[in-house]
Amino acid sequence: MPQSKVNDFVIRFANVNGTGSASANDMFAKAIFRMGIPVSPKNIFPSNIQGLPTWYEVRVSEKGYLGRREGVDIMLSVNPQSMPKDITNVKPGGYFLYDSTKELYKDFIRDDIHYIGIPMMQMCMDKFADPRQRQLLKNMVYVGALSALLDIELEVLHGIIQQKFKGKEKLITANYEAMDMGIQYVHANFKYPLEHRVERRDKVKDWIMMDGNSACGLGAVYAGATVLAWYPITPSTSLADAFGKYAKKLRVDPETGRNNFAIVQAEDELAAIGVVIGANWNGARSFTATSGPGVSLMSEFLGLAYFAEIPTVLVDVQRGGPSTGMPTRTQQSDILLAAYASHGDTKQVLLFPSTPAECFSMMADAFDLAERLQTPVLVMTDLDLGMNENMSPPLVWDDRRVYDRGKVLTSEELEASAERFGRYLDVDGDGITYRTIPGTHPTKGSFFTRGTSRDEYAVYTEEGPAYVRNMDRLVKKWETAKQYVPGPEFYQKEKQSAFGMLFFGTTTYAAIEAQDLLAEQGITLDAMRVKAFPFNDEVQKFIDAHQRVFVVEQNRDAQFKSLLVNELGINPTKLTSILNYDGFPITADVIRQKIFQSLVGKLNPAFAEHEVGEPNLSEVSE
Repeated sequence: MPQSKVNDFVIRFANVNGTGSASANDMFAKAIFRMGIPVSPKNIFPSNIQGLPTWYEVRVSEKGYLGRREGVDIMLSVNPQSMPKDITNVKPGGYFLYDSTKELYKDFIRDDIHYIGIPMMQMCMDKFADPRQRQLLKNMVYVGALSALLDIELEVLHGIIQQKFKGKEKLITANYEAMDMGIQYVHANFKYPLEHRVERRDKVKDWIMMDGNSACGLGAVYAGATVLAWYPITPSTSLADAFGKYAKKLRVDPETGRNNFAIVQAEDELAAIGVVIGANWNGARSFTATSGPGVSLMSEFLGLAYFAEIPTVLVDVQRGGPSTGMPTRTQQSDILLAAYASHGDTKQVLLFPSTPAECFSMMADAFDLAERLQTPVLVMTDLDLGMNENMSPPLVWDDRRVYDRGKVLTSEELEASAERFGRYLDVDGDGITYRTIPGTHPTKGSFFTRGTSRDEYAVYTEEGPAYVRNMDRLVKKWETAKQYVPGPEFYQKEKQSAFGMLFFGTTTYAAIEAQDLLAEQGITLDAMRVKAFPFNDEVQKFIDAHQRVFVVEQNRDAQFKSLLVNELGINPTKLTSILNYDGFPITADVIRQKIFQSLVGKLNPAFAEHEVGEPNLSEVSE
């Protein structure tokens, strides 16, 4: 038998959308997680409602690598439509599991992989009478078969089923029976477990599994948000649903039963962002969630919020574009759209979470920043982080935290002041002016908000000098913002290499793994994760300190690289793009290969004469 590969493999489930497979696949991933083994599941589904191929990929990693990996070790395919492609994706020596109720076509046979046929549908037809139940429980047959083949602890799976169907004993019994059919068939017909198998560990510690949209929704509740205005769009809809679910648990007056929150499903994205701006202007903490097409429509209103200086929070769950693009695929292709949203000279604050825990904490940061800076703040997640369940550090909230409402004058402060209130008057020299909440004082502090030019006292004017003073002050405020936004994270104690790697958001796990893979080949890379825009001095210093910096991002046009060049004045030749834009999360293998190939071109001639395999940093030209 081949050498055992414990807790280190990729399995992909090939199903049909709408057949209930998502629940069974989720049970499989969580069972391994509950055995203390790091897992990274990815749900790959079409934008059509039902009937098209869908895939669910789970990476199991003893080392805790949570990014995608190239190649599939075990393919479970129960969808004839995708089966030809599914078979080609199996690595040599891998396994192909299928429903053998019908004979497998000879064209689907490969000599270099193993086949495991289980008559799933036939067994369900023999056991269960209800047609829909047969279809649903077929999924549990293969979960049972995999538990035997991979050595998954049955008690863990039983516990998940009991939790999921609590109070529905008939469903629990039926799922047990379906799983047992798969187990018994494997025991009677195959050698088990496979060399790819799992073994209980204590690697996940106190980490959780959660999707980023739920974490953002919960984070908004903890951040004090009371108003959500939104329009449904994939992949952000579940974020609004999560906020509503958590608000109903945590934002209802226990005595009166009154909701202390409002959710407005607007007629379109334009109306949604308009409601958000209006609510924030009136003193509420309000936000919206959307994706790229929604940001496009909201851009004019974002310009209003920037120019009128109204706190605004927007979560952009990025997807494949442009136009309708690939609604159920992931990208990081809204970077420039979001950074310079609206016409004219605008710059918007961006936050880049990489885990559900950061989705939670950065939502609170977003509201504090929006009110401190009196400007829009966009939380830039994507479909991979937003809709997939990710392993994450636990969500942490400090009950001593006080919301930062920024420079808001109270009625008492207005009453005590002998000076005329200037809404756009910079009295502290940081570019941030004082504001008031409507109704704070019966006569003082009142002003109208408008999108046209005005002077320091909010009086309409189109005089050039007044407009220039205002625009220059906004630049000063932008510089001030750099001290408030989260700084970057570094993945080495000090500079160790002439080469650096820069990444953000969901490229993080793949980039960290690629750093390790390159180190195994003798290439040391310093690494930095950017968490926010505007870029603070640490980003500039990191790039300046290295001969070349590889910028990892998931879009075609190197948008993040363009942002670095534009904002920091970096020589473009110093930055090398590592790009991925096929709609799937980038893999460490791709990053490693592209950086390796790029650095091979920098090797000394003496090294180039040898076989290109494992270059050492000392042999790389400076």
